Amino acid sequence: APPLRMWPLARDAAARAMAAAPGLAEAQTSLGFLKFWLDWNWVSAETAFRNSIALDPSYGVAHRTLAIVLSHMGQHDAARSAAQCARELDPLDFAHCALSAQVAFNARDYPAAVEFARRANVLDPEFWVGHYQLAQACEQLGKSDLAFDALQKAGQFSGGNSKAIGLRGYLLAKLGRVGEAREVLNTLEAVSRERYVPPYATALVHAGLGQQDQALDWLDRAYDVHDVHLVLISVDPKWDAFRSDGRFLALIERCAFPCEVTSDLVLPETSR
Repeated sequence: APPLRMWPLARDAAARAMAAAPGLAEAQTSLGFLKFWLDWNWVSAETAFRNSIALDPSYGVAHRTLAIVLSHMGQHDAARSAAQCARELDPLDFAHCALSAQVAFNARDYPAAVEFARRANVLDPEFWVGHYQLAQACEQLGKSDLAFDALQKAGQFSGGNSKAIGLRGYLLAKLGRVGEAREVLNTLEAVSRERYVPPYATALVHAGLGQQDQALDWLDRAYDVHDVHLVLISVDPKWDAFRSDGRFLALIERCAFPCEVTSDLVLPETSR
């Protein structure tokens, strides 16, 4: 659904939850989701998740979501610690493992991302996010066949989520399979005539094709519709080639993400 339609509904729901039970950890976490994904006020999101943890230190979801916020803010060591807390509290929670993969991926620790994604897939083979995480980590490691296999499952179990489609187009483009990547663009355009498709997905395919201006045009469209996926551009390595581009930096500034835009992270020698 279009974020601009859902944003006021989410804000109202979070406000009513906070008014009813401000001392409830789940209410604080819902507020944090709103602040991170829709308000793009990550400092307030961090505060909400820390408040949730203070209210209920055993609430694993709060630790996991705090890890995501810290990761996107570039605080990778703190993010890894928060994700570890979530996993220790709920070792069999497949979402904790899948999103630990995202935390590792953002820190450029791709072997760890693969490990956590595979752990998530063992715990729940039909949780599409685990397969998506495995695909994007394998792509960075140059393991294209494994990435495509994982993306096939991500697409199957997600019902054709745009993130899986967009990443497939990006991977095809990076491999020089330009015709197939353009077919993905056609697919996204066709689907958008039936339902809302985040512009971020199309931007990603253009980025893979090396079409920097077109990718930035679609990121601008994403900004206009408040596409929640824009939070990914703060640290996602797939956008590293854009980090010296003035238009890209201006977009980060418009979004007001509290992050340091850099692509020179030190790659870990081993997974953690």
